[in-house]
Amino acid sequence: MNSLNAKSILVGRDISSTEKELRNIPIVTSGHQVLSEKVIELKPDLVIIDASTGPKSALDQIKGAGIKVVKTPESWTLADISTKVSAVAAAIGSSQQGDQLNGALKSQIKTSKIATKPRVAFLYLRGTSAVYLIGGPGSGADSLIQAIGATDVGAKSLPNPFNTMTAESLATLNPDVIIVMTKGLQSVGGISGLLKLPGVAQTQAGKKKAVIDVDDSLLLSFGPRTSSLVTALAKAVAAVTK
Repeated sequence: MNSLNAKSILVGRDISSTEKELRNIPIVTSGHQVLSEKVIELKPDLVIIDASTGPKSALDQIKGAGIKVVKTPESWTLADISTKVSAVAAAIGSSQQGDQLNGALKSQIKTSKIATKPRVAFLYLRGTSAVYLIGGPGSGADSLIQAIGATDVGAKSLPNPFNTMTAESLATLNPDVIIVMTKGLQSVGGISGLLKLPGVAQTQAGKKKAVIDVDDSLLLSFGPRTSSLVTALAKAVAAVTK
């Protein structure tokens, strides 16, 4: 909505919409859970959701209050972004702006490839819950890594979107660069804590401390901000692999 220059019509936002320009707009969700009473209180004409939004009871209450609810497709890869942008733009009567935004996003992503093809692994970490996973095909991070011209070693070699991280699997993959979410890295005690996890220190990335952390709300939230992320990611990967 912000990228479609539609901030002026926003009366509420979800908790993952963290742009500075939106900080004064009330939050009406807790994660993907809609807080129906907060939505109804704001008296919007339209509520835009996706398939992950719930619970159904809250959505039914919103509809019961006479508020129109439009469901848009989820976006899990770079290829999904244009479809979602078009759907949101159509919902607010701004299809032309949606087309213009999609053109600008595609152009920015195309110019973000790096000269080399480093081997990159995405690690999903939740140290407080002892969850340590390696991203594979369909993790979402794979499309970002591909977009910058690097090789996602997990997507190339592992069977599932997320796979148990072991010393053996890391030794086989041996990435030059490791990408993690910021809070995930914090949960294991930063880079020093990450290097203590089995197998990490023995990889090329571990030896050079070539670790890039990305804001949790941005890495796998495919939308208009993703094009800027791809550009920043390309620069970061190039910097740590010099």
